[in-house]
Amino acid sequence: MNKKEVLEIRKQFTPENCTITRICGCYVDHEKEKKMEMKKAFLSMPEEEAFKYFDIFKHTLSGTVGKNLMTMEFPLDQELEGGAQKLLLKLRDTKLTDDLLLEEFYDKVIENYEFAENYYIILIHAAYDVPGKSSDNMEMFDASDTVYEHIMCSICPVKLTKAGLTYNAEKNNIEDRIRDWFVEMPATGFLFPAFQDRASDVHHVLYYSKKPEDLQPDFIANVLGNITPLTAKDQKTTFQSLVSDTLGEDCDYDTVRNIHDNLNELMEEAKESPDPLELSRPDVKHLLERSGVPEEKMEHFDKNFEEAVGEKNTLLASNIASVKTFQIETPDIVVKVNPERSDLVETREIDGRRCLVIAIDDHLEVNGIEVR
Repeated sequence: MNKKEVLEIRKQFTPENCTITRICGCYVDHEKEKKMEMKKAFLSMPEEEAFKYFDIFKHTLSGTVGKNLMTMEFPLDQELEGGAQKLLLKLRDTKLTDDLLLEEFYDKVIENYEFAENYYIILIHAAYDVPGKSSDNMEMFDASDTVYEHIMCSICPVKLTKAGLTYNAEKNNIEDRIRDWFVEMPATGFLFPAFQDRASDVHHVLYYSKKPEDLQPDFIANVLGNITPLTAKDQKTTFQSLVSDTLGEDCDYDTVRNIHDNLNELMEEAKESPDPLELSRPDVKHLLERSGVPEEKMEHFDKNFEEAVGEKNTLLASNIASVKTFQIETPDIVVKVNPERSDLVETREIDGRRCLVIAIDDHLEVNGIEVR
């Protein structure tokens, strides 16, 4: 799913656009015991309570696509009877009214979700009547021919509020605050099926993680039936290793700077697209060749890429590019350069030593003091 598609579903979480038919919940304590279960028609909920749930659902579709939000494809075996996708389809098709299916889902989550404290599993069913679009891209609400029926799960930490003092308006007095259990914004969640090309895509699921580096691999493998993707940090580290391994002894400053410049140029060209820029094996190979990596150095690139990333997997440009910084480090010095002016820095050999040379045109400050 791209940014535009995520935003379209996110917009449904308002009183005016609400398409939610049913909500179910299960409160789990730190010992993995179910303490409370709830199921009801969403529209029967008091307005103030509904507003707070809307906030939770919006957060489940928040963050950066490719970092916090990842579209994952089900392996073929998970689409067979007994697979994870089949359970999710049954939950959707029964509109969360089958108690046995709900219990099976809750038990799977509790068994595989790694969290040492209390949490609240929220599951909703919704049916979005997707408006048609005219030739000028305007929505035509009376021309819909697609209903996007889906479920969404939000897993929220439940924590005890902090101790402290509070003002009691009735008694006009400052007194000890009563501590209670507070449902926080979700740490994990998913949307199924994915919403792609403005329609249901049952072969994919959109996964949400508040912390991009905490992807809950057991939950992804056993509840969603997917292979845990590389995190944004792992993608960056993998790309850096690929460059280092490919260049070997020829990994010089100019080539690395060229890779940086060309990568940022690709991102600039794709910035108007709602889809994140994905780099496949041929894309990364072309990037390195375009940046001056000699042909003889590319002999083992294909094999190295497949081992590190996977034959069919891709790297997101936004995860591997440093758009905001161009940083040069030695054990004792860190130099940060405007990414658009990396040409101001070069390497030279002076008196037999390798040196960084930085061009200074008109203005120089040291610790905030202008020097000449």
